[in-house]
Amino acid sequence: MTTIKTKEEIELMRESGRIAAEILGKVQEAVKPGVTTKELDKLTEKLIFGYGVKSAFKGQPSGKNGEFYPAVLCASVNSVVVHGLPSGYKLQNGDILGLDFGVVYKGWYSDLALTVPVGEASDEARRLIDVTKRALRQGIKKVRPGNTIGDIGNTIQRWVESRGFEVVRDLCGHGVGRELHEEPQVSNFGKRHKGEVLKEGMVIAIEPMVTAGSWELVHSPDNQGFETKDKSLSAHFEHTVAVTRDGCEVLTKW
Repeated sequence: MTTIKTKEEIELMRESGRIAAEILGKVQEAVKPGVTTKELDKLTEKLIFGYGVKSAFKGQPSGKNGEFYPAVLCASVNSVVVHGLPSGYKLQNGDILGLDFGVVYKGWYSDLALTVPVGEASDEARRLIDVTKRALRQGIKKVRPGNTIGDIGNTIQRWVESRGFEVVRDLCGHGVGRELHEEPQVSNFGKRHKGEVLKEGMVIAIEPMVTAGSWELVHSPDNQGFETKDKSLSAHFEHTVAVTRDGCEVLTKW
């Protein structure tokens, strides 16, 4: 069941989102060729400790075989769409890297993601990143009382497909609050005026996942990540967004 948050609860989620965005910004600055994704995870863990918050991801049920996620950061390289497990892989010039992250502040979760080029990425990779980032903005514009979850998904889908890319069907955004994943599910495709109606006090994570080729996915060899079946590039952006009386507020501003 979708929960409605009070103004006081949203204030706590706003602080959770602010901290998460500050941490992810610092991690983003460390992305460069030669750095391993495990090193980025260690940096993130150090920053979490410094801010006095908890990881939103570590220990969450995850993976092909129902394991718990063992890291604090998802670091998804190139064809990996989400849940890329940090490893000893050294980032290469031309890679693109999805960083997905969240914290728990006084019992309230935040969740956000962005995708960045590593060094000099190709024009097509940069275009994919730009289209996905803009898709998130387009989806957020549809968040206001009286609109539906389908309005968000339909807007994202039409924007992405009009630019020659595809939206992932098998994964979606979600509600956020006392748990990392709550109702409702927020798909990146759908029909206008369909699905749950948005109400003041709802908090949702909108997260376009976009592929340069087919949207079909398979599990990564690490059994944690999901990657494109055809090995095409993918990008991912996400914000935690509260529905307000007159529209919405992004709680995880970069």
